Amino acid sequence: MRCPKCGCDESKVVDSRPSESNDAIRRRRECIKCGTRFTTYERREEMPILVVKKDGSKETFERQKLMRGLVTATVKRNVALEDLNNLIDDIESYLRDNGITEVPSQEIGKLVLQRLIDVDKVAYVRFASVYRDFKDVDEFNEELRSLANE
Repeated sequence: MRCPKCGCDESKVVDSRPSESNDAIRRRRECIKCGTRFTTYERREEMPILVVKKDGSKETFERQKLMRGLVTATVKRNVALEDLNNLIDDIESYLRDNGITEVPSQEIGKLVLQRLIDVDKVAYVRFASVYRDFKDVDEFNEELRSLANE
């Protein structure tokens, strides 16, 4: 690590701990040459997750886009934004932990539904109606029946 003051590339680690968000290691360092203390953060290098759309095009996974869909599904429901953030975190962690760098949009929809049913059943049905693209009321009723049978 190069000292920000003198440019020396030798330093010693004085303190090491996880960052507040627990996504990095925070290290306090001290320059061997001039004694200046500085902080560095080590983070896991992450490859972007690509979402493969129905038409075959690819776009980068965007948490905000998924959050918009979930917020729409939970309108006027008593669901905390923290719960939705945790749901997205869980999906993103699952994909990264399994080394998945390309995922079909349909698979993301399945992952959302598997988790959303435990958060709010009405939101589940709302999200499913868009994700599964119900063509008529019968398909919608069938989903409601299967949900009631659980």
